[in-house]
Amino acid sequence: MSDSPLANAIIVTFLLFFTTIMVGWVGSAQNPSLGQELMNQFENEVAGQIDGENPYDMCLKLFANNLQACVLLFLGGASFGILTIFVMSLNGIVIGAILQLVSKDHTALFVAAALVPHGIFEIPAFILSGALGILLAQSLIAEWYGREDTAAGAGRFGRLFILYVLPLVATAACVEAFITPVVIQLVA
Repeated sequence: MSDSPLANAIIVTFLLFFTTIMVGWVGSAQNPSLGQELMNQFENEVAGQIDGENPYDMCLKLFANNLQACVLLFLGGASFGILTIFVMSLNGIVIGAILQLVSKDHTALFVAAALVPHGIFEIPAFILSGALGILLAQSLIAEWYGREDTAAGAGRFGRLFILYVLPLVATAACVEAFITPVVIQLVA
């Protein structure tokens, strides 16, 4: 592993996220009713709140939804990482289950068109938020042993969140609202 704590946390978060995507995929393949239930809950709680007709409204709601998830991932570190790991895992499982269901009815090109344009910004935002949450948890634990000041670490992590995560989330929301639908139409 790298010598950088942030790089190590990114690697751990990346592995957790993609492992839980595979768990969701396999779980949905083994039990399609479970996958369908996750899809229904996603549609009711997330997608159903977003107006697909108005891209400006869609952009704002996507931004708010994804920013909320990223904030939970980051600040979840204050729970010694338990909330961070839970939110990252839950998102991975839901994404994996939905991907498995969608891939049964659509081509790989369609699935890629629906995910890649905004996913190249959104997924790094989630992973970086989770990594910052892991670092916050590590900082809390180190403070217990008198090795680190959690407040100073939280300030550094918060600056990284604002500098990197916030622009990634904003860009992902704009791309998902304005560009992804066009790309989907090109391959549909």
